Amino acid sequence: MTASPGPDSRRHVPVLGREAVEALAPRAGGVYVDATFGAGGYSRMILDHAGTRVVAIDRDPTAIAGGAALAEAAAGRLTLVEDRFSNLEEVCDAQGLQRVDGIVMDVGVSSMQLDEAARGFSFRLEGPLDMRMGREGPSAADVIARASEGDLADVIYHLGEERQSRGIARAIVAARREAPITTTRALAAIVAKVVRSKPHEIHPATRTFQALRILVNEELDELLAALCASERRLAAGGRLAVVSFHSLEDRIVKTFLAARSRAGGGSRHLPEVVASPPSFTVLTRRPVLPSETEIAANPRARSAKLRAAERNAAAPHPAEAEGAWPRLHDVLRGG
Repeated sequence: MTASPGPDSRRHVPVLGREAVEALAPRAGGVYVDATFGAGGYSRMILDHAGTRVVAIDRDPTAIAGGAALAEAAAGRLTLVEDRFSNLEEVCDAQGLQRVDGIVMDVGVSSMQLDEAARGFSFRLEGPLDMRMGREGPSAADVIARASEGDLADVIYHLGEERQSRGIARAIVAARREAPITTTRALAAIVAKVVRSKPHEIHPATRTFQALRILVNEELDELLAALCASERRLAAGGRLAVVSFHSLEDRIVKTFLAARSRAGGGSRHLPEVVASPPSFTVLTRRPVLPSETEIAANPRARSAKLRAAERNAAAPHPAEAEGAWPRLHDVLRGG
């Protein structure tokens, strides 16, 4: 997610950008992965350190195209790759990188995606109900049209943490019987009839839109896979920095780093399993939060949290099991 007070630079300054790059501690000759390139803010700050190289990943072709000028200015030190960040290892393999010195990721939708009405991320802007970060796969409109009432309620409750999920799901199903729901404002209006909010509170559709976006882009699965890939690809002494914007994302990062920073794997029920030694040292005992100045300049920064850790020489832990959240393929096939 990007922000800045000035109109010319606001797309280039990521939330908690300085803090995240400081946590990486870039060094001359180091190789770093910007796993969520966006508008290039992290990459630019890493490249400001002489002799660094950056491999930047983004699933959004618009973001990759927008980084062409930065890549040219970097004169071979920046490589842009259109891909999901869960494929981090495959991207590194293609670049001949067995180990890297740091990985930074900014989880969630970017400001430039929110501000582009045609992408369908924002309930404040009229646009098609799309929400895809890439341009492939089912859209939010497909989910709204095809998911059962029960699945819609589960998605909105678990991924949006919306208490009135069942009422919203009922309203959506009733509305789609009358006419297809294909625009952002049409969906926002349906939700607003169910969820009442006061002027100083968040928009009634905020949590529903969050839930659909996370589902359509499989964001929680992507994050968990990217964290596991980072553990396998970071060199000893390499650092991981993750900025998240929602409690669901932050919980996954916090749980992952907690498990990796202590010995694990043993069980009194399975005594033959050998405990895995810690693979990370957590650098942020508590998450780093944006300053009041940053929040004033960009209200979207308010919920941001940065967590960072340093990799050691221990072997990676076994990959995490799937989390217990709704998944796109299950919702679209009816269970």
